[in-house]
Amino acid sequence: MKQLLTVLAGQPNCGKSTIFNMLTGARQHVANYPGVTVEKKSGVFVESDVRVDLVDLPGTYSLASWSPEEKAARQFIVEENPDQIVAVLDASTLEKSLYLCLQLMEMQRPTLAALNMLDVAAKRKVDVDADALARALGIPVVRVQASKGVGKADLRAAIALGKGVAGDGAPVNYGPLEGSIRRISALLPADGVQGYPARWLAVKLLEDDSLALDILSRLDNAVSIAESVAGEREAFLRDQNEDAVRAIAHARYARAREIASLCSRREAFVSSMTEKVDAVLCHRLLGPLILVAVLFVFYHASVTLGNYMAAQIWPLWGKLEVLAATLLPAQGFLEDPLLTSLGVWVVKSITAVLNYLPIFVIMFALVAILEDSGYMARIAFVLDRVFHRFGLHGQSTLPLILGGVYVGGCAIPGVIATRAIPDERARLATILIVPMMNCLAKVPLYLLLVGAFFSAHAGYAMFFIGTVTLLMGLVMAKLLSMTLLRGKPRAPFIIELPIYHMPSVTGVVRQTFDRIWMFVRKIGSVVVAVAIIVFMLVSFPGLPAERMAHYQREQQSMEDEFGAAVAKTSHADRLSAEDIVPLLLYQESLREAKRGVSQEEADTINARALKEHPVYAAVALRQGKDGKDLAGALRKIDSRRKTLRREMRQEIFENSFLGRAGKALEGVTAGAGFTWRINVALLSALAAKENSAATLGAIYGLDGTSVGEGMAALSGFTPLHALALMLFMALYPPCLPAAIMVKTQAASTGWMLFSILFQMSIGLAVATLVFSGGMWLGLTGFEAMWVFYGLCLLVLLALALVPQRDEFSPPVLRTKITPQ
Repeated sequence: MKQLLTVLAGQPNCGKSTIFNMLTGARQHVANYPGVTVEKKSGVFVESDVRVDLVDLPGTYSLASWSPEEKAARQFIVEENPDQIVAVLDASTLEKSLYLCLQLMEMQRPTLAALNMLDVAAKRKVDVDADALARALGIPVVRVQASKGVGKADLRAAIALGKGVAGDGAPVNYGPLEGSIRRISALLPADGVQGYPARWLAVKLLEDDSLALDILSRLDNAVSIAESVAGEREAFLRDQNEDAVRAIAHARYARAREIASLCSRREAFVSSMTEKVDAVLCHRLLGPLILVAVLFVFYHASVTLGNYMAAQIWPLWGKLEVLAATLLPAQGFLEDPLLTSLGVWVVKSITAVLNYLPIFVIMFALVAILEDSGYMARIAFVLDRVFHRFGLHGQSTLPLILGGVYVGGCAIPGVIATRAIPDERARLATILIVPMMNCLAKVPLYLLLVGAFFSAHAGYAMFFIGTVTLLMGLVMAKLLSMTLLRGKPRAPFIIELPIYHMPSVTGVVRQTFDRIWMFVRKIGSVVVAVAIIVFMLVSFPGLPAERMAHYQREQQSMEDEFGAAVAKTSHADRLSAEDIVPLLLYQESLREAKRGVSQEEADTINARALKEHPVYAAVALRQGKDGKDLAGALRKIDSRRKTLRREMRQEIFENSFLGRAGKALEGVTAGAGFTWRINVALLSALAAKENSAATLGAIYGLDGTSVGEGMAALSGFTPLHALALMLFMALYPPCLPAAIMVKTQAASTGWMLFSILFQMSIGLAVATLVFSGGMWLGLTGFEAMWVFYGLCLLVLLALALVPQRDEFSPPVLRTKITPQ
């Protein structure tokens, strides 16, 4: 039986994998290409007594050597020398697909084309003439609709019969560069080098392709050829005022556009409407301004409406806390049972985060709308104009968005997404700044501080923290690219801009629900687990014996005082000191039962209480002289008890293992205005950043005190303190799972440790600058917020003017590909 090795090649989302599944069915095998983590899928089918071994190459936009996918695809074609290549073309975006197809043909391997996505093309009013396309390319073209199995027999037959055509390897005329290509080709062996055709290698050398340079280095006359290539590049730049890299890319696109226009027809309405909108949204000046306006509306709507909804829902969380307290063992006078203390701590840690669920719902819904409408891709296109000045790449946009450039992402998928960035320097820079974005775990702390200290300017404050993180990230990326990452290779930016369309309600709801569910699951696992650990660390080893004796004496004094008050009433034989806590809890439960009911219903509840618990109800409802006297005495004792419980708890915190660590760090964090209690919350956030808000809620929000009031009373917190803490959290080191992902994607433990120490140092420096500088200048928190914002903009603008000086830095090519 004859055997043929065939590869499927195509750009992402062209239906290549669907064709592969159609041809091979279940006879597939998945592995990795040697030396990389790129997935390799292979399969087999038999047609007309011919066994076809089919390999699905990774989706790639070109055959350059920038990304692992491009390297893997090109290396397989050369080293495995397949019998033919099947170039998968997307009929709905033909021009984009032809860009890769032309490069495949330049490798002079037998090639045929599979024209796929015909159904999508029909919906977009695009009609492609397959015969005209075959004539223009000089290779066979088979029409298929893989999603429905249409064209399966024709494609299998064409592959089995080996109908691929090699051609002359010159499907593109590079115009003024053709002379340089001929001269360089003449210096190379006529039959090519290691399977690479001479003309193809000459083009790649003019592109300054790193793998082509590596291949060249194996020739005896490599130095002289490299000097000739450099001379040709310099002469072309001097004569044409254009870099060879751009000229080659533009020539390929021009040829792809020419073929697409000859072989396809389309109704112009949809695309022209998209292009008209893009003329405004992607404009060099208007685009960034519109983007800033969109972000401002995004944050203002999320926070304003979200805070209103959170206020309406908050009683529900309060009832949850009350329910938990009733299900747990009863409180003690000063000390609660361990199970009760732990249960209340965990529930308050959870509700401190759940309180902001309405804001997250609105944020996630708006993000889904931006994604489904097609505007998200435009954001990447607009931001690339900024990003490339700071050592980043247009494809850094997705990792930053996933990481939380909008507020509400996660650093873990953000870091994972950097693997798609072909630019090594930009990839490392993006990995290091993704954890600086506003991941979902940081948002509860932001909302807590904004609600407590910037409530009058909540929308502005959230806009500030949502955008200043990007400004600081760009500054850090520029500094890293100019120092540690200097000399790393660069790569061009290519992106497809989809047609605008109305987001579907179903899609938006589904995406919003999925993200909210992920958030709730994280609360149910990470937050609860860390809350338990933090509780143990802030509760032990407890108070010294002499301090416990002091509090016990105070307790005895209050019990004696209550006993004396009871002795003067008719309830002397029915109440004692042991009834103090049950009486207080009964009062609270009675108050909760009457919350939000009518006066008639309240009277009914009171009457039932007097009948069922006459003594307790008489005191709680201040019935008669004895009831009023005991209620007054109980109110005084309750006030003193709460004060003593708060003082005792704070002493326990301060003497605990985590409290001692927090106090040890006070000398380091004092310049930023952080007390040991804040340090405790920040230490708990090392495992997961949600714990910062949860721990602050548990430390400051007990006994009915709001977190903001507790922070102001116990730590003297002001809006300036809050601003410094927000900025420190923005630059806080990645959580442990994210740090591990940094190690994986950067393939280096060193980069992981650097990211932790670097962000910790920068965060502390920024927080100290803002707090100490604000105190010195006499600024309020809100004033300091915008002074710092202006400073960031000035630094950013200054760095944008500093040119990149690289050992290898081809111009970044930002290509906007509109649909056919």
